[in-house]
Amino acid sequence: MKVVVARHAGVCYGVERALKLAEEAVAVGGEVSTLGPLIHNPQAVLALQAKGVSVASSLEDVSSGTLVIRSHGVDPAVIAAAQDKGLEVIDATCPFVSAAHHCAADLSESGYAVVIVGESDHPEVEGILAHAGGVATIVQHAEDLPARLPGRRIGVVVQTTQPPSVLQEVVDALLPRVSELRVCNTICSATAKRQESAAELAESVDVIVVVGGHNSGNTTRLAEICFARNPRTHHVETADELDVAWFEGARVVGVTAGASTPDVQIRGVIDAVEALSSDA
Repeated sequence: MKVVVARHAGVCYGVERALKLAEEAVAVGGEVSTLGPLIHNPQAVLALQAKGVSVASSLEDVSSGTLVIRSHGVDPAVIAAAQDKGLEVIDATCPFVSAAHHCAADLSESGYAVVIVGESDHPEVEGILAHAGGVATIVQHAEDLPARLPGRRIGVVVQTTQPPSVLQEVVDALLPRVSELRVCNTICSATAKRQESAAELAESVDVIVVVGGHNSGNTTRLAEICFARNPRTHHVETADELDVAWFEGARVVGVTAGASTPDVQIRGVIDAVEALSSDA
C-alpha cells in the first residue's frame, strides 16, 4: 500500500504555542495547572501531566502556582478570579480564538444582536458567549435559527473550527430577515486549509485515516468531511486503534490529522499502516 499524507495536517500555530507556553511554565518551576485539558488531544495532555502539568476541572481546584488558560479560551471573569486568588496566569488562548472574542465583544458593544455559529457546549463557544456579554443566539446550522430573531441588526461570529459552508448557509438564511447584517469571519485559516486538503485527499484514495482526539471538534469535522466523500474513512487517536480489515484491497491510503494532533501521533499511524503493507 502507498501512504499519502494530506498537504495540510497536524498541529496548528495556536496548539503549538499553547504546548510551548505550558512546557516553559514547567521549566520555570512550581505548580502548573491548566483549567480543563489544554488542547483536545488526550495523549498530548497525558504527556504534559507526565512533565508536571496537572489538569484542574475548576478554578476551586487550583490553590497556588501557575494557571495556564487553555487554547479554547475562557470567560474573562475566570482570569480575573484567578488573579484575585494570587495565581500567576499564562493565557494560552489561540490568537484566532482571541480574535473571535474581540469580534463578539465589539458586536455586542455596537448594539448588534449576536449570533454565534458553533457548538453550544464547546468551551470555545462558551468563551465567545461570555465576551458577547453572556447574551447571544447559538446555532450549528441555518435551521437552528429561531423563528423570531432577537433583533433586526444582527452580528455574526463563528467558532474558529467550523466549515466555511456552515457559516455561509447561516448568513444566507439571515440576509432576507434582517435590516443590517455584520459578519466576522473568524474561521481559522489553518482549519480551513486542513478541511480543504482532507476533502481533496479523501476523493483520491481507497481508504483514509483521520488522526486526532475523539474529543476534538476540528478532528471530528475532518472525519465527517472525509466520510462524505469516502465511506472508508476511519478516525483514530493512535495506531493501536487501526484494524487490518479496514485496508483489505486498498492500494492507496490517505492520512490526515486535526489541528491538535502532534506529529509523533501522525508518524505512528503512518508507520503502522506501512507495516501492515509490508506484512501482507
